[in-house]
Amino acid sequence: MKHFLKETDFDHTQIQNIFANARQFKADRKATPASLGNESWGMLFYKNSTRTRVSFEAGINELGGHAILLNQSNMQLSRGESIADTAKVLSRYLYGLVIRCYEHDVLEEFAATGSIPIVNALSNFLHPCQIYADLFTLAERWATSGDLAGSVKGKKLAFFGDTACNMANSWVLGGAHMGMDIVLAGPPEFAPKQAIKDQLKADGYARDIQYTPDALEAAKDADVIYTDVWVSMGDEAEEQARITKMQPYQVNEAIMAAAKPEAVFMHCLPAHPGQEVTQSVLDSPQSIIFDEAENRLHAQKAILAELKIEE
Repeated sequence: MKHFLKETDFDHTQIQNIFANARQFKADRKATPASLGNESWGMLFYKNSTRTRVSFEAGINELGGHAILLNQSNMQLSRGESIADTAKVLSRYLYGLVIRCYEHDVLEEFAATGSIPIVNALSNFLHPCQIYADLFTLAERWATSGDLAGSVKGKKLAFFGDTACNMANSWVLGGAHMGMDIVLAGPPEFAPKQAIKDQLKADGYARDIQYTPDALEAAKDADVIYTDVWVSMGDEAEEQARITKMQPYQVNEAIMAAAKPEAVFMHCLPAHPGQEVTQSVLDSPQSIIFDEAENRLHAQKAILAELKIEE
């Protein structure tokens, strides 16, 4: 049995297979093999969602399974039942569990105490499904051969804003795993934290995180310009302070002009035009935000199919 909690949980051969299957699933959705044939998979959400919920529910159904939406607030978890007991019970009912939560420890405890595959659909530490979808989106554009995963190697991605958030962490870890050059730009008080440095080391990557408070320096010669919301769920109490501090890191025409002429803009959505990115950048030909949103479905279907192979 295998879990998908972080970007490094699949090796390069498996990632190549995931990307190849994602491309096949995208080419003909109705021809998707029933890898989850008649299996019931749970989707446990501690946080609200649009893309994650719909893409996973549709993907499980298209793989021949049945998706059961679970809300933490409507379960006995909200009344004090332990994660361990919940994991053991759900393991008797389900074939796998997709979890979108706050603390990453929740995912690790479900994986440690249950007996079914656990998929990280977002934690405050990492968002690996989004990274795989993003990487596949870039591979679609850049691959000139069957080596989809290899097409991203050596490319530069510049991330702007809260460089201690889950998306920044995921790009640091995923970029190291895929051989990409990841540069983070944001306010010093939102610089990368020790936890992601420790994770890099634990996964065998002895590299320093590239961080700079200079936005234009980070954007220089980038192949990809990436940003995320400045105020995530749970950070609303400090919303105005965050917006003020992040303003110099807004992705705008000047940032895009500093990147390579053929650079693309990416955002995991939802976006807040006028905050982390301007409307003109969102609407520009360089923006591929809806390609990456669509690819959540195809990449996640391929991730679930790969987990079935690894059982």
